[in-house]
Amino acid sequence: MDHYNDEDLYIRIKQHNKEALELLYDRYERILFSFIYRFVKDSGLTEEIMQDLFLKLWKQKSMYDSTKGSFSSWLLTLARNAAIDALRKQKKTEYGLLERDQREDPENIEKKVVQKEENDTIHEAMSTLPNDQQTIVKLFYFEGHTQKHIADTCQIPLGTVKGRIRLALKHLRKKLSREQVRGENHE
Repeated sequence: MDHYNDEDLYIRIKQHNKEALELLYDRYERILFSFIYRFVKDSGLTEEIMQDLFLKLWKQKSMYDSTKGSFSSWLLTLARNAAIDALRKQKKTEYGLLERDQREDPENIEKKVVQKEENDTIHEAMSTLPNDQQTIVKLFYFEGHTQKHIADTCQIPLGTVKGRIRLALKHLRKKLSREQVRGENHE
């Protein structure tokens, strides 16, 4: 079947010949991929567009007319239009998300920003703790494990867990109060 021209394969595809579709795909895969990629600059989106394009051929959503030009030109036009449609759809989605964010209550956005800054400050302070204290604080405060469970899991005495938590909190209080003073001085 490799000796068939594109139009012959297209006719066979219209008759639901899978081998013809595969052969046409093999012939145009590389050129279509690079052609579509130049528009969308995203390999995943390019693959989706190609899949949709060949699915349209299979389901006969677009009809080729040999009086209007070569098959390859028609196929490239379909690919170009599909890429443009995908970009428009993507922009519409991005615009919709932007619109949604703009509708959100400004106070709510401010709270989120403040909370993110606080979380960043806490994580930065946490990174100054010794590794053993970091691990225990994460397990206790962020993952909600009991001190007993932490002792059993880490195979250390319960008193050691309590001591490390106490030392870590003392260190974090100092670090965070210094950060707060530093922040107030910059305002």
